[in-house]
Amino acid sequence: MNAPTMTMIPQADPGAGYRAQKAEIDAAVARALDSGWYILGKEGAAFEQEYAAWLGAGQHAVGCANGTDAIALVLRGLGIGPGMTVATVSHTAVATVAAVEMVGATPLLLDIDPDTYTMDADELVSVLEDPPPGLPPIKAVIPVHIYGQACDLGPMLDATSAAGIPLIEDCAQCHGATLDGRKLGTIGTAAAYSLYPTKNLGALGDGGVLSTADAELAERIAAIRQYGWRERYVSSMVGVNSRLDEVQAAILRVKLTALDAGNARRRAIAAAYDEALAGGPIAPPARRPGAEHVFHQYVLRTENRADVQAKLKAQGIGTGIHYPVPVHLQSAYKDRTPLGPAGCAETAKASQEVLSVPMYPELTDAQVERICAALKAL
Repeated sequence: MNAPTMTMIPQADPGAGYRAQKAEIDAAVARALDSGWYILGKEGAAFEQEYAAWLGAGQHAVGCANGTDAIALVLRGLGIGPGMTVATVSHTAVATVAAVEMVGATPLLLDIDPDTYTMDADELVSVLEDPPPGLPPIKAVIPVHIYGQACDLGPMLDATSAAGIPLIEDCAQCHGATLDGRKLGTIGTAAAYSLYPTKNLGALGDGGVLSTADAELAERIAAIRQYGWRERYVSSMVGVNSRLDEVQAAILRVKLTALDAGNARRRAIAAAYDEALAGGPIAPPARRPGAEHVFHQYVLRTENRADVQAKLKAQGIGTGIHYPVPVHLQSAYKDRTPLGPAGCAETAKASQEVLSVPMYPELTDAQVERICAALKAL
């Protein structure tokens, strides 16, 4: 008799999010389709209003085609473009850097704090006080709240304020996370969010949204996302085409209602993983004091990554690497993208050691127990 086949637990499972709210999502999709209006209609406007209300802090939200465009639209709205440098990090999805280059600006890639994997605040302060020679002036900073945890925004905000430049929060992975009681995305000049299917708030296709407390900036960006139109077919400024469609907006309205509960479930799963790892050779992820993590990813760090991946795979546990090659070492960017004085040394080291285990609210208790047992066995 053959032994039963072990079911693999995937590292991510966006389909599970759909199945968890299938009836509501199906009804929302039908409503959008039946409306006969598919671009920038009532669903999109309602999602923007509901997302802004969920953020609070007097925010305005503008939907767009994806998270990359959300960053680029904020930059365009702030007048950032050719002849300007934007400081960000290499330890991120390449979209952050791609967005800077989309608007014609020069990315300056800084290193990370090795404990939280977020931008090294000291290096940012250093480059703003003493910019690297030969670069256009630094006109904006984009820290990335990676994996669901806040950057060290205090000194960053002090430094950008002193320099008179905006701080744009890359919130692609941190919907609902907080720092000192304030939601990330409401602290800087503006924020950009990806709504990719695997995100804490994910569409069932591509989508993005940006937010700002500056009503005039939000209105300008809303025009830029549709050819610079304030009047139909008449461009009052140079714009692009980056619109969130009505079907995705309707889906996101449903999924927004479950976001807080989903984040709470992620934190509960993370606590179980923490307990499983306690006293073992691999430490749980560090948490920043004063910050509430939302665990878009639960990231381990080990010099024996391949071995750990193999052991987990043997137990039916899927893993991922976020990210295997830092942006500054990818062939499209290597040897042409400026780096900060630290040379992204911690970034390069982290890329060889980080490992993500399954993390999504729909993991069952039985699956979490299986994963915990595998983590304990490490």
